[in-house]
Amino acid sequence: MTTRVFTKAPATLPLMLKAALPAIPVVGGLPGIRHAKGSVPDDVLERRGVVTDLAHLDAYNEVCGFPRADVLPATYPHMAAFALHLTLMTDTSFPFAPMGLVHLRSSITQHRPIGTAEVLDVAVRAADLRPHPKGSLIDVVTSVSVADEVVWDETMTLFSRHRGGSAEGSAAPLAGVDAPDGVVHWKLGGDLGRRYAAISGDRNPIHLHPLTAKAFGFPSNIAHGMWSLARSLSAVQNKLPAAFTNLAEFRKPILLPGTVVFGTSTDGGVLTFGVKGAKKPVTHLVGRVTPL
Repeated sequence: MTTRVFTKAPATLPLMLKAALPAIPVVGGLPGIRHAKGSVPDDVLERRGVVTDLAHLDAYNEVCGFPRADVLPATYPHMAAFALHLTLMTDTSFPFAPMGLVHLRSSITQHRPIGTAEVLDVAVRAADLRPHPKGSLIDVVTSVSVADEVVWDETMTLFSRHRGGSAEGSAAPLAGVDAPDGVVHWKLGGDLGRRYAAISGDRNPIHLHPLTAKAFGFPSNIAHGMWSLARSLSAVQNKLPAAFTNLAEFRKPILLPGTVVFGTSTDGGVLTFGVKGAKKPVTHLVGRVTPL
């Protein structure tokens, strides 16, 4: 296993451009651009001594709906890891071109609240390449530590559509769980994708503008999945325990502009939440918070 240590966050704009190259006909098949297939890269990407930019945190809180506090939102460490995620996925040793991947599921464990002044060490790796009925799945695993204490970890499950898939070895963690009915309506502007992209660095064209989204087969630009998860957790912030695991599944994209409905239910200390369409009650996101 090879460890690559970064002294600062890689620039995301060049990485987004690099991510787009494999999707270009002919160019995507050239050496140095074409991605390897069939194996998980044996690399760990690390960034140490990460300090939270409070101005950036304020901007993130504003777009995602979190209140200002002396601890980080449960989704915010994803921001510290995003450039490493892109670096990992744009390397040709990664088995899939990143622009075609779908963020299907997420598992976040907050082992304890993280103070805004704490110094973080972030590590990212790929794991568990496995079949799916319509292609393949692969995990991107992130661990965040403070003075060698793991305080937060995340597993992003990404889906690559292709022929020759087969059944998963186990059921999805939230299989059969639907988003609870709700009465809270969120009216989302057409610029939401651009606003979140400016904060997160995730400038995937499917989120930015209807024209660029249509080039990838969407009728309009769509909200980021990690925004919808962050916005959901901000809505239940006062119900979250200090330590918990959040499982989430992204089922249908949220087209922008649009209106969605947020709902929650609680059973035995386990909080289930979800986002449905306002016109059609299709589930966009469903999540579950379980105390540790």
